[in-house]
Parts: sequence; structure tokens; C-alpha cells
Amino acid sequence: MYRPFVGSSPASSAFLDVESTIRNLTQDYSTAFNTGNYDQVSAMFASDGLLMTPRHDAVQGPKTVERVLRSIGELGYRDLRFETLRVDHSDDMAVEIGQYTLTVPGSNGSATIENGRFVHAWRRLGAWLMIVDSWSSNLPPLARQAA
Repeated sequence: MYRPFVGSSPASSAFLDVESTIRNLTQDYSTAFNTGNYDQVSAMFASDGLLMTPRHDAVQGPKTVERVLRSIGELGYRDLRFETLRVDHSDDMAVEIGQYTLTVPGSNGSATIENGRFVHAWRRLGAWLMIVDSWSSNLPPLARQAA
């Protein structure tokens, strides 16, 4: 069976472009959150996009996402970092899987580093927009309650 050289296939370069785009958008997300630009993060969400973070109810839509992220930031959560491990895509959909870390304020003024996993589902609606942002903490339940 004939198999073309990978570098000459238009599909392979398109794959790399999508993966790079998604990775860059995710870095923009953490930068915007860490600098208090919650409106920039919420602009990355589709009109029906969902945000599901530990210790908070799921919310839908950019305005609600902005309010939740702003309240999280105002509570002292900081230094959000995403590490993308994998991006899979087909046509106008992409799924990104990775790890995150976040500094979580404690009740006595101390801080805890929370780490966990995330899944971002993206849809290309002209631009790539997030339709689901779900985080899952690695902290045991008692540590999550204390934080």
C-alpha cells in the first residue's frame, strides 16, 4: 500500500496548525486569568460553553463564566498553569487533555498548590471557542474542603 511522505500531506500541516492554535489559546487563558482579565477568558467560550471547576457549580455562557472566574480570582486563587498533554481534532471539533496547577488560598492565610487534570472541548465557529472546560482536582476530598 502506498503511503505518502507525512511532510507532504496537507492534512498533517493542518493537524499541527490546529494543535498549535489550541495550545496557544490555552496559554492565553491562563495568562488572562493570572492578570485579572476575566473578560478575555470568557470571550474564549461559545455562547453555550460550560465551565466546570472543583468546589463550584457548573455555569454556562460567557457572562456567567466571567463572573465565576472573577469571584475565584477575588478569593485569592492565582498562578493558574495549564500543561497540554494531548490535542485530538476532527473537522471543526477539538479535544484537549492536560494537567493544571493553581494556588488556592487557605483559611489561615496560607496557600496550597492544587494540581489536577483538565479537559477542554473546542468548536471552530469561525474562531476556535471553548464549549466545555472541566477541571478535576487531584487533592483528596478533605484537603479540598480545607482549601
